[in-house]
Amino acid sequence: MIEVKNLYKRYHNHHGSDWVLKNINLTIPQGVSVGLIGPNGAGKSTLLRLIAGMDTPERGEVIRHSRVSWPVGLSGGMQSNMTGRQNVKFVARAQGCKPDEVKRVIAFVEDFAEIGDAFDEPVRTYSSGMRSRLSFGLSLSFDFDVYISDEATAVGDRAFKEKAKALFESKVGQASIIMVSHSEGILKDLCQAGVYIKNGEAFWYDSVEAAISDYHKDVDAKKAARVKNAAGVKKGATPAAVKRAGKKAPSAQELPTDVPDAEQHLKECRHKLKIARENLATAREQKFLPKLLHLIEKDVVQRRKAAEQARKHFQALQAAQQDEPPTIPDQQNSKGNTDV
Repeated sequence: MIEVKNLYKRYHNHHGSDWVLKNINLTIPQGVSVGLIGPNGAGKSTLLRLIAGMDTPERGEVIRHSRVSWPVGLSGGMQSNMTGRQNVKFVARAQGCKPDEVKRVIAFVEDFAEIGDAFDEPVRTYSSGMRSRLSFGLSLSFDFDVYISDEATAVGDRAFKEKAKALFESKVGQASIIMVSHSEGILKDLCQAGVYIKNGEAFWYDSVEAAISDYHKDVDAKKAARVKNAAGVKKGATPAAVKRAGKKAPSAQELPTDVPDAEQHLKECRHKLKIARENLATAREQKFLPKLLHLIEKDVVQRRKAAEQARKHFQALQAAQQDEPPTIPDQQNSKGNTDV
């Protein structure tokens, strides 16, 4: 079991010292694997380091009633001038392993890492992928009660990722995992409970699926706010204001009465149409909710109508001024494009 009591953490720098984590109170039961959910910068990795004992809180405490690993895959503590084999042997001895156990650990890591002869070369000659393979195998070669993982299963090629995931799965039941991963599939496969970190606070969920669901709801709500802002709706606007977001094109009485102003009005309408189309492309790419997507599509239609009205009005003023049939001052139309 791990207890997190009244925990606060912040980093003092020239950008300010806002709380990364504040008033965190959690009890992680023994044998329960937990997925940490939250947006980038929410404090997930910070909380993992605090649980692992690699960092200290500004206030509060972390009480460990079980043997907790360092973050799986962490290679920062390796001695670069020593070989991979020597590093593994050193860590095994530091963990209190007896000679036979040291040999077992070395054999396990050498087999798991699959780096061949490089295992007996200095670590400074390793690529980042080779370091990750070595450190991943080393982390899981010991029998901890709780394993800490910060995107550990994201390293290596596809075959190695599958191998790493299988090794994690083999630990489930014997030990528990506290994990950060951008792969929701891995979190659902390996974790039972979830902790959603939001605005520096942590919320416990008995189901990791429920934590992921609430996270998605908040993400969708933020997308909706961005859409409303893009459509000209201020935060906190009333439903009536939302409906007025896509303003109707001005009536004939409101249109400019001279050619220069009409031309400027046409340019403004086309610019607004361009922005609306860009918003629509972004909404489709990011797969906004159907209601939000419909709102943006409706705005594009209204902007297109306004631009078409402005174009016809500009042509009419030109024709009246020049006393000749109207011409379409549109480079796109001259190329055969019928769009405004």
